[in-house]
Amino acid sequence: MTFFLADSNKPIKTERKNYGGSQLVYVKNPHLDLMDEDILYHLDLGTKTHNLPAMFGDIKFVCMGGSPNRMKAFAQFMHKELGLKGDAKDMTDICAGTDRYCMYKVGPVLSISHGMGVPSISIMLHELIKLLHHAKCCDVTIIRIGTSGGLGIEPGCVVITDKAVDSFFKPQFEQVILDKVVVRSTELDQELAEELLECSREIEDFPTLVGHTMCTYDFYEGQGRLDGALCSFSNEKKLEYLKRAYDAGVRNIEMESTVFAAMCRLCGLKAAVVCVTLLDRLEGDQITASHEVLVEYQRRPQQLISMFIKKRLGLWNQKELLDNAVV
Repeated sequence: MTFFLADSNKPIKTERKNYGGSQLVYVKNPHLDLMDEDILYHLDLGTKTHNLPAMFGDIKFVCMGGSPNRMKAFAQFMHKELGLKGDAKDMTDICAGTDRYCMYKVGPVLSISHGMGVPSISIMLHELIKLLHHAKCCDVTIIRIGTSGGLGIEPGCVVITDKAVDSFFKPQFEQVILDKVVVRSTELDQELAEELLECSREIEDFPTLVGHTMCTYDFYEGQGRLDGALCSFSNEKKLEYLKRAYDAGVRNIEMESTVFAAMCRLCGLKAAVVCVTLLDRLEGDQITASHEVLVEYQRRPQQLISMFIKKRLGLWNQKELLDNAVV
């Protein structure tokens, strides 16, 4: 796995530490080893104040989304799906000491919010990846679940991202470091995407497809909307741009996927992006579906990821056997 700095032709190789066949989360920062304590400020956690291996060492799946309420609901949903004891309503927000993010642990599943946009998810990912590293987590799969604007597809479709692309339809993320622009690859794990697609085929009336996801830095002008406080282009120019995006393979638009894909790739994490579409941007800019319809749409990525996790844990076949036994 290699990528190139924008100002260099020398590839940088990522490394993955392997112990006894298990894959540990890799952090590419030599300065961390020199620190007496690592404070994960925005998560309200730290290496001296918390026993991170004891708290998080068994994590195998990290699921994240923008909204704190949505990720709490997902945690409660997974509590039920995994058949865990206790009342899901009594779940404790691990990040309750901060108002930036929320985090819930459900067995081997970590559910965490990331806010909206590249800067917000980037901050969370830096601290989350360090958390997984300090906790000595192995073989972690990380998935972003959320909502998006569709492109040439019906509202309610679930898009599994194969490549996260920028506003120029390129599979890359540009990170400014000091006074240099570093270009990082945003390709996601293709085997994981195919596995998720296979899972979706087992859910009735569940429209799912694999396609490129375009990530922008802005919800209004950056996504070609006509309804922001500022707009300097015509409807014709907007449609011409969105159709070019469609022809380039883009099927949905959101605001986090490029940095998510780039950081997970660099740290050796198998990652996927699964988002439901709330509208077709070729048909309009504003979301007009009812609250009830939107709630149902938002459950679709959660339903797919639940099936995926249960299959990975061997619970889905067990449930089928139990159902057949009852019959």
